[in-house]
Amino acid sequence: MLVRFGFVAMSVLLEKASPSKTVTYKNYQQLARQDSGAALVKVKRVAGENLFNTLRLLRHCQANGVKLYRFSSKIIPLATHPGLTGWDYLTELSPQLQQLGDFVKQHEMRVTFHPDHFTLINTPRKDVFHASVADLVHHCRLLDFMGLNDQAKLITHIGGGYGNKESALDKFTENWARIQQDIARRITLENDDKTFTARDTLCLCQKLQLPMVLDIHHFSCNHETDSRLEDIYPGFVTTWQKTGLPPKIHVSSPKSEADNRGHHDYVEPGSVYNFLRLAREMQIDLDVMVEAKQKDQAMFKLVQDLSQLPGIVPVSAASIRI
Repeated sequence: MLVRFGFVAMSVLLEKASPSKTVTYKNYQQLARQDSGAALVKVKRVAGENLFNTLRLLRHCQANGVKLYRFSSKIIPLATHPGLTGWDYLTELSPQLQQLGDFVKQHEMRVTFHPDHFTLINTPRKDVFHASVADLVHHCRLLDFMGLNDQAKLITHIGGGYGNKESALDKFTENWARIQQDIARRITLENDDKTFTARDTLCLCQKLQLPMVLDIHHFSCNHETDSRLEDIYPGFVTTWQKTGLPPKIHVSSPKSEADNRGHHDYVEPGSVYNFLRLAREMQIDLDVMVEAKQKDQAMFKLVQDLSQLPGIVPVSAASIRI
């Protein structure tokens, strides 16, 4: 069973390679009052730098055997802000986006976006729903302009509980019917650490025929008293059967006893090892996204730590067999 590991957006090992440099709208407005052209030039320059650094990060991944990478959602500053609706950023940045996509395809990498927490499909508010759809469209079009097919996914949570979890789940289904198919084909749902458990998420994914991303840290924070990972795992795996992709999990460790939901700098290998021993029973390859403050360094350390444990055979700096 092959297990591949990846990291989120930033590298702590590669210097001056942030893909998330930003321009706040307040700063844009201040510049625009003096020179509207100069303000937009700054936004374009920062976007270009983010895309250039993203390519550097992909090359860093390839050089170290990393086949999983999550793009930064901040890659294009102010892309969906209503104050910049006149900027056709996709067409203007198309050559750089295509370059990213070509690299991903050439090296057979698995890439994703994880839209921010304000993207809520199950919101009861029309304005929030429309803004959420606009954000999903933005992410999908970035992947489209990279020339990447539906295997490049967007990962999102179910959304808010709004005081009644069952009604909130029904609202997701109701709103889902309004999501256009080219977006829907890229969506995966992840269990969260406060409201919607792995069982909730799995049931919704099975109902809507969506792949599920299983976050085992979130599971430890938020699950039914009678729920066990070994009960969730087979159904979770099945949600990926028609995608052509290995099932995907997220791993992280609590920041502290006082902050159980926050992410630590590194990932404690014991919980991941126990999960991999459980997953081994089905002998299906697995992809693991490491969500830790030390980014790629934490991912490499986790692979090294796991490689020292019984039954683990290192394959590369970012993959093992169990």
